[in-house]
Amino acid sequence: MWAPDLVISASFHTPDRTQIGLPTADGELDLRDAEVIGRDPGTDVALLRVTSAGGGLTPAKLRELDGLAVGNLALAIGRPGRSARASLRAIGVLGPELRTPHGGKLDHYIESDRQIPRGFAGGPLIDADGAVIGMNTRTLLRSTDLAVPVATLRRVVAELQQHGGMRRGYLGVGAYPTKGGALIANIEDGSPAQTAGLLVGDILTELDGVAITGPDSLRNALGDRAGQTVSIAIQRGGVAQTVSATIGTKS
Repeated sequence: MWAPDLVISASFHTPDRTQIGLPTADGELDLRDAEVIGRDPGTDVALLRVTSAGGGLTPAKLRELDGLAVGNLALAIGRPGRSARASLRAIGVLGPELRTPHGGKLDHYIESDRQIPRGFAGGPLIDADGAVIGMNTRTLLRSTDLAVPVATLRRVVAELQQHGGMRRGYLGVGAYPTKGGALIANIEDGSPAQTAGLLVGDILTELDGVAITGPDSLRNALGDRAGQTVSIAIQRGGVAQTVSATIGTKS
């Protein structure tokens, strides 16, 4: 529960329209209608708005990563059936920022020491005080169960609330990996690349000082630069050149 009328779950597992079950004193569930108002496949986050009973949810207590260390105990919480379940684990890996294969960015890498059980994706990883460290996910990296940290959730939720999706940087080129960079194979009409004067056959080597080694690194370099004017280093006919481009936006 993120806000009185907002819930976070895993995008991969959550239908557009569903129900949120709130436990009652007698052990039953108070079912509230909810609908997805935005998704980010890059971080596996779905943001849902509870549309019945005025919301009335109690937001979870959130924890930043200050003081969290490898070896700290944590609980993964899920409700794969009628009963809530908890799985005791330890923080196995804490790492820096990570780009995901689907174009998302995790502000920190958090992995617990073993695989989370089925049905736990979209649920919280909590510390010993019951504060949420992140949202559990099984789908961002193959054979790796991660927790999307609170810092990432804050950023993604704000974007989904405002735009219904994540805006990502867009240049408008099709590219292939080649020696020294990414070879432009096609350029979309009216795209930022065409406006900047890029040509088919150019080899992109750097974007704002970030080395480009192929389509993946180009996509990652564009991700957070929507709306920015950047310097792009290219090789054209064996001659090094620099062009300026204003990166577009694509959800």
